[in-house]
Amino acid sequence: MAGTGVTTTASALVATALRRLAGVLAGTFTGAAALALLATAWPWRGRWAPRLAAVERARLAAWLGHDAGPGVPGPGYLALRGLAGLVGGYVLLSVGFLGGVLVAGGLWAMLHGKGESVSLRLPGARLSTANWVLGITCGLAVLGLAALWCLLVASAERRLAVRFLGPGREELMRRRIAELTATRYGIVRAVDDERRRIERDLHDGVQQRGVALAMLLGRARHGSAPAPELVDQAYAETRRLLDELRDVAWRIYPTALDELGLRAALAGAAERAGLPVTVHYGLRDRPVSEVETALYFVAREAITNAVKHSGARDILVVLDEDEREVRVAVSDDGRGGADPAGGGLSGLARRVLALDGRFEVGDGEGGGTRVTASLPKRPPDGRPPCG
Repeated sequence: MAGTGVTTTASALVATALRRLAGVLAGTFTGAAALALLATAWPWRGRWAPRLAAVERARLAAWLGHDAGPGVPGPGYLALRGLAGLVGGYVLLSVGFLGGVLVAGGLWAMLHGKGESVSLRLPGARLSTANWVLGITCGLAVLGLAALWCLLVASAERRLAVRFLGPGREELMRRRIAELTATRYGIVRAVDDERRRIERDLHDGVQQRGVALAMLLGRARHGSAPAPELVDQAYAETRRLLDELRDVAWRIYPTALDELGLRAALAGAAERAGLPVTVHYGLRDRPVSEVETALYFVAREAITNAVKHSGARDILVVLDEDEREVRVAVSDDGRGGADPAGGGLSGLARRVLALDGRFEVGDGEGGGTRVTASLPKRPPDGRPPCG
């Protein structure tokens, strides 16, 4: 069974090498045709360029193992492809012919007994061997160089195709798989970061309020005389505790986002900001739930960062859309210099990337920080947007 597997692997390698050789040699003729057409028929490129591109895609797919993209070749690709084809094919044929002659001559001398002894003087040694052994050895080495050159030319042609014709379906699928793997990992990290933030909010805010309330009630209960001032303090602490709970619940997920929509949720975030926040809402229809949630959290986190760290006096939130995307941009007039790798902004970036969106952090036109997120109207699973 092991021998059969080795034989199959060797056969597959030989077949792949022969396909690469055929592809490079065929590329010599297509390269010459590309240079000739480029020099003599460029004004009529609209007729022959798409056909030549189709031939190149077929050659790359059949013999070089590359699925080229749908791009139409321009003069840069035609010139480079032609030079690569001619030079690569000429060198391959020349080196391969030399190696074949050496091997064939050595075999002929070996089979007919016409070999002669050859002495080789090396530093510190002297070797004596038959000329046909030397010929076969050198021929095999030259053929090995030809095979290596063939692989280099094939790799160069694939790179040219990716650069000028675009990546093919397989390459796009590999990139998509890598992107989905990264965004899946990113969204897991974002969820964990959000849980840590909720735990900090509960521990540093709600729990401390609860401890203070319990202490006040304990003092009032164990006092020897009625203590109306302690009851008043406990009542005030209860109100602060309820406000803190509402704030934590709002930061986790505002009910207004589901019940009233993004405009009302952003209005609530603006009211709670503590700074003047202007919201320009330019969306015609309500986005899908995932996109709407991402837009809200991007805007809210950007507002929170501006209030806490930028020293801003005014914040502007703009939402707009086109046929394919919805966008939110949050800018302030603070000191700028926001770190995209910070905990809050990096979590937003992972959330946006998980929805096939784009997330950018930079300086605003008049200073300050500008946070922008662009999201497709349709989620990655292709569900249609709801109105």
